[in-house]
Amino acid sequence: MIQLEEKIYFYLLFAIPVLVVVFVLLQFWKRKSQKRFGDLTLLKRLTPSKSIFKSTLKLVLFLVALTLLVVGLVNPKIGTKLETVKREGVDIVFALDVSKSMLAEDIAPNRLEKGKRLVSEIINHLGSDRIGIIAYAAQAYPQLPITTDYSAAKMFLQSMNTDMLSSQGTAINEAIELASTYYDDENQTNRVLFIISDGEDHAEGTTEEAVEKATEEGIRIFTIGVGKTKGAPIPIKRNGIIESLKKDMNGDVVITKLNEAILQEIAAEGNGEYINGDNTSEAVEYIKEQLNQMDKKEFEAKQFAEYKDQFQWFVGGAFLLLFLDMFVLDRKTKWLRKLNLFNENKKE
Repeated sequence: MIQLEEKIYFYLLFAIPVLVVVFVLLQFWKRKSQKRFGDLTLLKRLTPSKSIFKSTLKLVLFLVALTLLVVGLVNPKIGTKLETVKREGVDIVFALDVSKSMLAEDIAPNRLEKGKRLVSEIINHLGSDRIGIIAYAAQAYPQLPITTDYSAAKMFLQSMNTDMLSSQGTAINEAIELASTYYDDENQTNRVLFIISDGEDHAEGTTEEAVEKATEEGIRIFTIGVGKTKGAPIPIKRNGIIESLKKDMNGDVVITKLNEAILQEIAAEGNGEYINGDNTSEAVEYIKEQLNQMDKKEFEAKQFAEYKDQFQWFVGGAFLLLFLDMFVLDRKTKWLRKLNLFNENKKE
């Protein structure tokens, strides 16, 4: 198992293509300047020991060294031991609405990103609970089975978007029915389902049976509303730029609104509570209090332990390449010149 301690340093890798472009432009400039100075054939005869590819080799060594330094700054860690530990917690499933209405920007940056942030912050405050993730629109899709791997949960969470499900709508009943299959421990007394949605496009009357069945199985359903009740249009973007707004069959701009009534009804029937997700910190703090009040069940889980830093190998490799770069000169190497790989010794 590998952990990356400081992922933010990966942004330094964007310097590599910039350096390559600068190098190519510099080579063009040198060649142009040489042509202006004199005949290229004559210049080659005057500098017979100048290597054609050494400058490129030095650049490659430097870029590989830079890459290794960046990885060293990220500090990858490897878990050297897999052990079984006893933990206490609650089984929690997050069902996140990924319908198109979640693209509305009445809450920054949009409803979907707000929902993902809420789930991520809740995960940050969990202790030993098991979690699972579901994506749903007109149908539900299992995103992550029940697990204690919070890092994997966040990775899958960030990859969720409104294009992952082709059918549109907000079939909350589908999410509830799928969530019921996630709880694989019959002895777990506390099972929690968080539904994060704007409640829009929901067909009333379709969730009552699903909620009733879930509560019979001991599942408490909490709903988290994202968006504003006054509503907002749904932007259609390309490359991050708004091209138009979603319209209905009559050509009118669609205004999507937070349907709190539906979400409150589902939470009440599911022995849970409705939470407005407008204020992230307040919502997360309230959820944390609710989870702390629940009885915890002890279970066994396998996890990697004894993580060891690996940055020294990458930093050491980088310094070795930089050291070698000092001995790579622009002139030809004698033994390589004898091989005449590029037909550079051809007599004219």
